[in-house]
Amino acid sequence: MQESLKRILTGTVIFILTLIVAVIGYVLFGWTLLDSIYMVVITIFGVGYGEVKPLETASEKIFTMMVILAGTTSAVYIVGGFVQMVAEGEINRALDSHRKHKDIKQLENHAIICGFGRMGQILAQQLQQDRQSFVVIERESDRIAKAEQMGYLVQGGNATDENLLILVGIKKARVLATVLPDDAANVFITLTARGLNPGLIILARGELPTTEKKLKLAGADKVVLPAIIGGMRMANLITRPSALDFLENKNDCYYLDELLGQINVQINELVVKQGSTLVNKTIGQLKVKGKGTFIIVALRRQDQTIIKDPDHNLVLNPGDTVIVIGHEGDIPRFARFHEMKSKMRYRGSKIG
Repeated sequence: MQESLKRILTGTVIFILTLIVAVIGYVLFGWTLLDSIYMVVITIFGVGYGEVKPLETASEKIFTMMVILAGTTSAVYIVGGFVQMVAEGEINRALDSHRKHKDIKQLENHAIICGFGRMGQILAQQLQQDRQSFVVIERESDRIAKAEQMGYLVQGGNATDENLLILVGIKKARVLATVLPDDAANVFITLTARGLNPGLIILARGELPTTEKKLKLAGADKVVLPAIIGGMRMANLITRPSALDFLENKNDCYYLDELLGQINVQINELVVKQGSTLVNKTIGQLKVKGKGTFIIVALRRQDQTIIKDPDHNLVLNPGDTVIVIGHEGDIPRFARFHEMKSKMRYRGSKIG
């Protein structure tokens, strides 16, 4: 682009100098200023009206030929610069498009962000900070330009288009986040994405609480309701602002972790393995077996469903994970004991 601008500038300077020198030359030949300017114009632009005065001497003829050559060459040089500028822009756009499609084609185990509004921009920024590969789908030209300016991979178009989802590598993607402000579009994208990749993790945004069930039925793994989250956060700021301020401060969170570490308390996971004595036991029975060494916070089922503060009568299945808070070392010791006990029973029954 700089070379083409330089070419246009050089051609313009030569063209202006040619006009000035030509006019001065004809004035020196004894022509009036108006006749000289008129002669230069019809000569350089090839209008063909004929000479203002007959070119009688050899010097006049040679000078006129030089004016034609210099003027025409500089004009062609200027036009060539403009053509080069246009061609370079088109070529650069074509190369950028080819490079973008090549980069998108090479993506694997990546994230797809449908929508580059406020929520999509925050999500993309966080993924970039965490060095996670992702591609953005957006149809608004100004948002596409903004995403490209920020260095993100972006594909223009409607995210509800099945072919577009295939183009951004949905069959090789790990997760898709549809964050459009339109609930109907999010439901349609979720349904289409689930059909294209059954193993894909789908995160969906919902504006209305009633949309959550529809998104889950369409195949969304998690549904985020910004309005509810915002309302609960504002309520917490009103009811317990000091505690919320304390937990929001990273330094205070580290301090809290240090305090828990000093008393050997930590959050841990107790995995219920196949063949463990905990299989088919209830949460209440698990608490009895724990003898107060830990507190059960939540239960994550094998299908990744999380149950907070599980009921005492809830039965444990193989592959479940119990999230607990307890003294450091108690949970691993408890898990090893029940796993070993299971093996000993198995061996004893086998020998007997």
